[in-house]
Order: sequence, then C-alpha cells, then structure tokens
Amino acid sequence: MAADNSTATSNDDPVIFKEIATSNGRLIGQIILNAPAKLNALTLEMVDLMLLKLTQWQYDDNLVLVVISGSGDKAFCAGGDVQALYQTAIQNAALNESHSGSNSGKNNGDEKENESENDKNNDEMAAHFFEREYRLDYLLHVYRKPIIAWGHGFIMGGGLGIFAGCKHRVVTEKTRLAMPEVSIGLYPDVGGSYFLNKMPGETGLFLALTSASLNAIDSCYVGLADYTIEHTQFNKSINRLIAIEWQTSAEANNILIQLALDSFAKESLPAMPLGHIEQNLETINQLCHGESLSGIVNTISNFETDNSWLLKAKANLAYASPFSLAITAKQLKAAKQKPLKTVFNEELILSRNLARHSEFIEGVRALLIDKDKQPQWQFTCVEDIPIEFIDRFFISPWQKNPLANL
Repeated sequence: MAADNSTATSNDDPVIFKEIATSNGRLIGQIILNAPAKLNALTLEMVDLMLLKLTQWQYDDNLVLVVISGSGDKAFCAGGDVQALYQTAIQNAALNESHSGSNSGKNNGDEKENESENDKNNDEMAAHFFEREYRLDYLLHVYRKPIIAWGHGFIMGGGLGIFAGCKHRVVTEKTRLAMPEVSIGLYPDVGGSYFLNKMPGETGLFLALTSASLNAIDSCYVGLADYTIEHTQFNKSINRLIAIEWQTSAEANNILIQLALDSFAKESLPAMPLGHIEQNLETINQLCHGESLSGIVNTISNFETDNSWLLKAKANLAYASPFSLAITAKQLKAAKQKPLKTVFNEELILSRNLARHSEFIEGVRALLIDKDKQPQWQFTCVEDIPIEFIDRFFISPWQKNPLANL
C-alpha cells in the first residue's frame, strides 16, 4: 500500500486507522487491530475506538469501503480481553468474601450499602465491556457501506464477532477459526447464538460443544467466510480495490468488490488446506442427533475414530466445563429463528451473569493464568446440573436491557 496516498493514526496506537485515496478520488478506510503480542485480543479501548471511527465513516459520503485486518502474521483477532474480565471477577469474589466475613453477626446498614455499591461497580464493568463489544458487532452486521475482513491466522471468540459481521470475509491458508468459550466457563457469544444456528446440519452445535477449529475451506462451507485468498495477495488485493471505479451505491460497490476478490480467490484455491466439515458432516449429524445433551456428550465422548480432527474435538469436549456445555446447548436452542438484535440482547444478559460466576474464574485461571490446564469444574457431568441452576443465568438483572436501543 503506497504511503503517499493514505493518512493514518500512529503505529503505536492499539488500533490503527488509515484513509486511502482511490484512483477516482474516493476513500477506503482501513482498520488494523494493533496488539500483535496479544494476538490482537480486543480491549474495551479498542472496541470504543472502532465504534467511534466506524460511526464517523458511515456518514462520510466520500468513503466507499472499510477494510479490517490484524497486525502481525499470527492472528486477525484471537478473542476478547478475557484476562481483564477475570480480574474484575476476582475482585468481585474477594469483595463478596470480605463482606461476608466482616458482616457475620452484624446488621450494619452502611456496610451493606458499600457492599452493594462495590458489587454493582464490578458487575457494571463486565456488563459495559460486553455491551460495547456487542454494539460493535451489531454495527458491522448492519453497516451501510461494504466492509472487508481479512481473516489471516487465529480468529477466535471476540475476533469472530467482528469477522462474522462483515460483508466480505476473506480467509487465508493460515486461518484457524474457533469458538473455544466452553473451555473457560463461558459459551459462544458475540452473535454465535445466531450464526451457529445457520450452519449446515448439526455443525453449529458440534462446534460450540467441542471448540473444533475451522480452516479456510471449512469457514466458507459453514457460511462464516466468502473468499479463500493467500495472505501474500493482501497488498495486491488492496491495490486492486484502489483501482476500482467506485460508485455512489453500496450495492453496486459490493458487486465490484466481489468481482475483484473472486479473481484472487480462484488463483489461491490450490494453496488452501483440505476442509474437515463437509467430509465429516454425516458423522457430525449422527454424533449430535437427539434432544438429550447428556446423550450427545456421551456419544461424542465414546466415539472411536482415527480422524485427527475429530479426535481433537473429542479431547476439547472432555476438557470443557459441563456447566458451559449445558448453558451453550440451552442458549443455542433458545436463539433459533430469533432476529440478530434479539440474540444480542439475550447474549448480554447471559454474558454478564456468567462473567461474575466462579466457573469463569476457574476456567481462565486453569487455561490462561496458571496454565496448569487442570480446572476444578463445579460439576463433573451435565447430568448433575439442576435445571433451575442453569435457568437463573438467563434472568435479566435489568428492567431495561442496555442493548434495547440497538
């Protein structure tokens, strides 16, 4: 990308924004997630910066396209800032324990008021992050201008929320896409309740329960990507976009973008690894057949195969929180046929409630903090979890959902 036809923010910023002049005087806006050491994991600051800039660009009549990519060669975006949420949850747990001890045998109104206020502040920190993140994801889904997401490397969790919302989604020979939330006491959110339900057969449920990863071919097959292009073609693709004779209509421009990217995709197809989903779809459907979650979990757990991809999925399921598996299955079933706006409203309730629960704290500790990979889950199997215990996490803490005005 030529330096003399663009304006940009600082290369030290967590998100880099550029405005690139095209051959006919229009502008392409570029967003670069710029935290390569953390695999471009989303912080609240990054989310807010993107929300502000995208809102500005949406009303700029001279800007015709937005391109989103990640800095470095390893990841588009490997998720949200889970460790920040973890610290908030730890603080909340410590406050609860402290107040429980100090208030034993007491009835001090001031202490109760302080406890309530501290808990409220910590709850709001988690809820605020999810609210802002989901606002960004929803904006991408309904954006008035074309958006290209260049999904090279890891695309996980919150990164998939951004990627899935874009109109033109490019995957490369190194793309590894997954929703591994059940391994940390959460569930596939960021719109996952919506797009997982739209995948062929039982693929969505299988991916949600097993955290199985998808490559470029898989991503296109399940409807999460549109073009398979070698990463070495990035600059050539941008130059092709710069040369387009841009129109005033977003619909017309979407067609021009598709024609440009399709040409690169055809050339790149031989470099893509073989997919897993299509050739194993019948097996996936059989493994996930039935109404009982415990039956599905047992079927996958007892499945014998020499297929390395399916074996990895099986191992992921064995590691996952049974509580998260139950939450995930219930949420996916509840979200079927619901519009995207409703799904994000419901996900905000669930995410806020789960982010303050001990299962999330333990899951992050085991996988990302101590890294011992020995989580002490609250339940040993999904059969042990009372229905009423699961149901309470779906109850809204608000009279009016913060995303009601999406």
